[in-house]
Amino acid sequence: MLLARIVGVLLGLGIGASLVLWMLTGQTRYRAWAWNLFRAGLVAAFVILALFALERILIAV
Repeated sequence: MLLARIVGVLLGLGIGASLVLWMLTGQTRYRAWAWNLFRAGLVAAFVILALFALERILIAV
């Protein structure tokens, strides 16, 4: 759980920094970085939630 929180904080900081850099410089590569980090965060969240669901299912059996 601690690892998930650390990853979440780092993703949030990375996305925020990328968006700020995009607004300051106007270079679209920073916006692309933010989008890619957001998608990676969604995938990581779904994987963690799937593992929690699998754990619940295995405990019930």
